[in-house]
Amino acid sequence: MNRKDTTDKLLAEVPLFAKLSKKDLRQISSLATPMDFPAGRELTKQGAPGHEFMIVLAGDLEVYIDGELVANRGPGDYFGEIALLDGRPRTATIVAKTPVSVEVIGHREFTTLIADRPQIAQQLLATMAERLGDDEANNR
Repeated sequence: MNRKDTTDKLLAEVPLFAKLSKKDLRQISSLATPMDFPAGRELTKQGAPGHEFMIVLAGDLEVYIDGELVANRGPGDYFGEIALLDGRPRTATIVAKTPVSVEVIGHREFTTLIADRPQIAQQLLATMAERLGDDEANNR
C-alpha cells in the first residue's frame, strides 16, 4: 500500500471524516504533505493557534497538558482535526519521542477545498451535529 492509500484509509477512520465518500477522502488526502520530524521535536504547542491536522504514519509521540505527560500516540493516530475548522488554541503540546513521519493538512488548503466542494462541508457539518447531539444526550 502506498503512502496516499494509507492516508486515505487513515482519514476514513477519523470521526470527522468517517462518512465521506472515497472520492471526497481522496480529495482531502491530496492536500496532505508528508513531513518527517526528529525525536525531540515539538509538533504542537499548548495554547498556540492550531493551523493544521496531522495523521501519524510512523513513530511515537508524547502528549503533554500543562507540562504533564497524559498520553502516547503512534501510527494511525491523528490530532488537530478541529484546527481544520477554526484556529482555536492547541489543547496540548505534542512531542516526537522517536523520529516521526506524518501527513499534514493545512487549514487554508482545507478551507479552499470545502469552498469548492460544498457537499464535503455539508457532510462535515452533519457529522459534527450528530456528534454534538450524542454529547448532549450523554451529558443528561
